[in-house]
Amino acid sequence: MKKVIVLLLFFIAVSFNTQKPVAYDVGEWFKFRIHYGFINAGYATLEVKEAVKDNKKVYHTIGKGYTVGMSRFFFKVDDTYESYFDKITNKPYQFVRKIDEGGYTKNQEGFFNQDNNKVLVKDHKKKTEKTFPVTENVQDILSTFYFLRNHPNIDKLKVGESVIVDMFFDDEVFKFKLKFIGREDLKTKFGTVPTMIFRPLVQTGRVFKEEESLTVWISDDENKLPLRIKASLAVGSIKADLDGFKGLKNPFMIKVKKK
Repeated sequence: MKKVIVLLLFFIAVSFNTQKPVAYDVGEWFKFRIHYGFINAGYATLEVKEAVKDNKKVYHTIGKGYTVGMSRFFFKVDDTYESYFDKITNKPYQFVRKIDEGGYTKNQEGFFNQDNNKVLVKDHKKKTEKTFPVTENVQDILSTFYFLRNHPNIDKLKVGESVIVDMFFDDEVFKFKLKFIGREDLKTKFGTVPTMIFRPLVQTGRVFKEEESLTVWISDDENKLPLRIKASLAVGSIKADLDGFKGLKNPFMIKVKKK
């Protein structure tokens, strides 16, 4: 369950390059409902703010996820992910990761030196500091989401093609791959919305049935708004649906509004 919630937060929380963002801006806010069938398991939010790093105005994004009700009784989750990244290049300056997942906790900050391809990770729980080598133009877990939303080639992808991003997470760099599946009209609480469908490639194991067990629906407009994430598990499926939003930079395209 822990791995499922973390991945959902990323694909919500994980929702494309070196140009001024057209998909989002300061003030954007999302809220997602995470549910297992009819059971309301929790919520996740994503917000875009502004901060100053190295005397420059940068984006400060904050992602939070938490369980509610009986789900919280059986498995408490309180996660916060933050990222500070450049408004033009999307290169991250700093990330924050504070999580509590059923008693498993982390409290880390990472500081990127993109010129030297290194990241300094401060572990406040263990009271340690360690520097790791990274690849050029590497992203952190949250900046990856915004990088992909603004990617210039997202609308040009053909079915079966993928976008690959180097992402630093859990003290290592790995290649995150997002495969384009196709388009469909998705029924949401807001109405019927044209969407693009993607499948992030995940590792198989006890939680996920196969490498392509996650499916993500993104609005097929300039917002590239994440609308649904579905994870197929060995014991069913868990979904995260967009529950509320504000501050969109572009008009939200809805074919048929819900009455």
